Amino acid sequence: MLRFALNRIFWFIPTLLAMAAFTFLIMQATPGSPFDVSDKQRPEDIQRLEALYGLDKPLPEQFVRYVWNAIHLDFGISYHARPQTVSDIIGRTFPISLHLGAMAMIFAIVVGMTLGVLAAVNQNGWIDYMSVTMAILFYSMPSFVMGFLLILLFVVWLPDLGVNLGFRVGGWDRPIDWVLPTIALGAAPLATLARYTRSSMIEVIRSDFVRTARAKGLSDQGVVTKHVLKNALIPVVTLIGPIFAAVGTGSFFVEQVFNIPGMGKFFVTSMQVKDQTMILAVVLLYGVFLAAMNLIVDLVYGVIDPRIRY
Repeated sequence: MLRFALNRIFWFIPTLLAMAAFTFLIMQATPGSPFDVSDKQRPEDIQRLEALYGLDKPLPEQFVRYVWNAIHLDFGISYHARPQTVSDIIGRTFPISLHLGAMAMIFAIVVGMTLGVLAAVNQNGWIDYMSVTMAILFYSMPSFVMGFLLILLFVVWLPDLGVNLGFRVGGWDRPIDWVLPTIALGAAPLATLARYTRSSMIEVIRSDFVRTARAKGLSDQGVVTKHVLKNALIPVVTLIGPIFAAVGTGSFFVEQVFNIPGMGKFFVTSMQVKDQTMILAVVLLYGVFLAAMNLIVDLVYGVIDPRIRY
């Protein structure tokens, strides 16, 4: 397993280089300059700023210099938020986005997998129908719509009825401020995990070895916990890695709705103004996060199912 992990880590490097090169080429093909912020901007001023930040150099030289600096964790100055450096912005905002993403993922895993297991065990029962209906509702509802509905319910309507639970719009200082954004961000992953857990559980429940276990006199609870659950978790665990990478690196809509000072809004703003240094840094961060989560998922396979060996 150690050899497998080291081999995967080694392949992180060409993968990240390919991601950086692809993003870099797309940014160069996009018209406009990151310093062209208004119609009154003089062309000579734009050229002076581009020369100051090295954007007048040949493209291969720009890319090699950026990669060399990124290896030393120097992502340069944000063109849009100068004189702030990209490293300072990410260091300030990424922990908040990661905190929100981790809570949303825990919420999605606990509630989603529980609903999926209950739905599979009680197939075609009222719990199954309730779980499927909730999953479809959460999956079809965008996160910002879910956020607005939660604000209306807990911040506007319930206080008007005299039930003030302490929720507010915006802020990240109190633990109660984390609840509504966590639900809004975790609703869609919850629905996805619930659906996949249900379908995987039903498929395993119909397997021959499960019928054999029941024929030997094992209780339904024992069959589910000892035989069905472990075999059904493999496809579900596969989803957890990329979902966590997506929600853990910032959500623009949820952060905007609840006024959370996370990384998502900086990334979207940088896309709008062609802030190349910020875009490349976030893409690399997402690539590292996604590769790390996929590696962890692959290693967890061997823990869940002892038959899997690397």
